Amino acid sequence: METMTEAEVFPAPVVLWSHPEGERDGKPLLVLLHGYGANEQDLLSLADLLPGGFAVASVRAPIAMGQGFTWFPLTASIDYSLDRVKKASAYVLDWIDTIREGHPSVSLLGFSMGMAMATTLLRQRPADFAAVVGLSGFVVDAGDDPTFKDAELDGTVPMFWGRDQQDPVITEDKIDYTMGWVRKHVKLTKVLYTGMWHGINQQEIGHVGEFLTHEVLKK
Repeated sequence: METMTEAEVFPAPVVLWSHPEGERDGKPLLVLLHGYGANEQDLLSLADLLPGGFAVASVRAPIAMGQGFTWFPLTASIDYSLDRVKKASAYVLDWIDTIREGHPSVSLLGFSMGMAMATTLLRQRPADFAAVVGLSGFVVDAGDDPTFKDAELDGTVPMFWGRDQQDPVITEDKIDYTMGWVRKHVKLTKVLYTGMWHGINQQEIGHVGEFLTHEVLKK
């Protein structure tokens, strides 16, 4: 594993919540993971559009990138490595471990690179998550890395994957890998949208709300 430079030692997580501290315990937790170059405020507005039964936490990625933040370097860049993805996932998992006790379940919602993070968390802790939502994103090609426990994912964890086929950001090779992975490892709800490009629209959020209600709140 590569050695991170001193400048890349991650800070304590910055998290925004949908509810004040005294109103979170006992609610299912939904963790929001933003995309490349965004921040923890980017997805928090979704909390008002999703089912009210969740305590929603939006986590800031640890690496500063321009005006925003990233979980790891872009996969096409020379700085990218699977170890960087694993370090970012450990950062989120360690934080989740500190607050998990107060919640009956934990679900994940990631946009773009945040979907890569959400699915990585699931692959490293297959028994830990009630459901995963991936929006306009992808699954990381982990090769045969033993920390990705894909063999333990037997198609029972529900996952929603929404995207626009005309998305100009997520490349075809990432879509192909993701398609192969989701078909083998999760209970998939896949919805295609038009005119959304690399984004999120109101119709999709409605579908996500229905999915989370059915797969988490009513279980």
